[in-house]
Amino acid sequence: MISSSLRSLAFSIIAAVGATTEPVEAVITDAPAPAKPSRIKVETFASGLDHPWGMQFLPDGRLLVTERLGRMRIISKDGRLSPAILDGLPEVAVVGQGGLLDVLLAPDFETSHIIYLSYGEPRGDGKNGTSVARAKLVFESDGAKLEDLKVIFRQQPAAKSGHHFGSRLVWARDGTLFVTTGERNSLRDQSQNPANDIGKIIRINADGSIPNDNPKLPGWAPEVWSIGHRNVQGAALRPDTGELYAVEHGARGGDELNRPEKGKNYGWPVITYGIDYSGAKIGEGITAKEGMEQPLYYWVPSIATSGLAFYTGDLFPEWKSNAFVGGLNGTQVQRLVLEGDNVVAAETLLEDQAKRIRDVRAGPDGALWLLTDDTGEVLRVTPAND
Repeated sequence: MISSSLRSLAFSIIAAVGATTEPVEAVITDAPAPAKPSRIKVETFASGLDHPWGMQFLPDGRLLVTERLGRMRIISKDGRLSPAILDGLPEVAVVGQGGLLDVLLAPDFETSHIIYLSYGEPRGDGKNGTSVARAKLVFESDGAKLEDLKVIFRQQPAAKSGHHFGSRLVWARDGTLFVTTGERNSLRDQSQNPANDIGKIIRINADGSIPNDNPKLPGWAPEVWSIGHRNVQGAALRPDTGELYAVEHGARGGDELNRPEKGKNYGWPVITYGIDYSGAKIGEGITAKEGMEQPLYYWVPSIATSGLAFYTGDLFPEWKSNAFVGGLNGTQVQRLVLEGDNVVAAETLLEDQAKRIRDVRAGPDGALWLLTDDTGEVLRVTPAND
């Protein structure tokens, strides 16, 4: 939980550079702790990974995990790592925050064996961009390989940057695919240009074609769902509504939880609750502007939000439909209790672990599963024994 003293200090800095500091409408930060704290046990299920980024549970209970340097691993049900999966993977730009990033199983994976990958793709002349490819995962005796790789989305324009790739992949209930992108840092102002894929949430069909019911507003690229995002590295469907929720990095403060809606503008870099790393104001130094959406929740100081998951298991009945947000620099997981779109309580978990949490998933066993970016581990969170 963010202390009131830290929050006051951060707001004082924002005020010093001319930003509006008072929340507007129903925006909330620093929510109170739940009345009953969670009692958890954290176990290391697997280790030895190199900057893992995304994970998915295979139908047989094994884990498929990406490593940012451009390879995948299958983790057995007893925590053993397969040899590195390299055969058939796309060429990856391993630069800065870029590399092989998220992984997603096709809805019909059990019969098709199709997976989707997001990654930083080299585009020539030192440029790169977020891309999405689909391929068939072929199991072998000692691991797996990919076949028939096809790129179905390329973020445009490419940039000479190692920052802000976004890259989370989420299936909508209608079978369309949400792809989150970053604004590459060097192209920050392009988040407000709806004609490109910089700082956007993208919605495409499973084959990369454009859904008929996308916004398609004047001046908007046909694949763009929403604009004005900085770097969305966490996204998930809320189980009780089927709506997309997303978390994105701020700079110094201003991490956000949003419910990205069709055709709407989420403000970056015109409005934000954060300041730049230099201490200077960002954009106009304001937190609200007509025509731009407010976050549902925001963090000051930043926890460097990463993975996002909604809990759907039975091991923690009190967690049902709660959101869980990973923190990188914050080295924590935050549990958010929502009533509608209001965050009514927030609980900080795993702060004592001091590990950068990259991905968060609700496992089929009812546990909460986590990837640690720095220590290369898979963590399994279950209830503590009395």
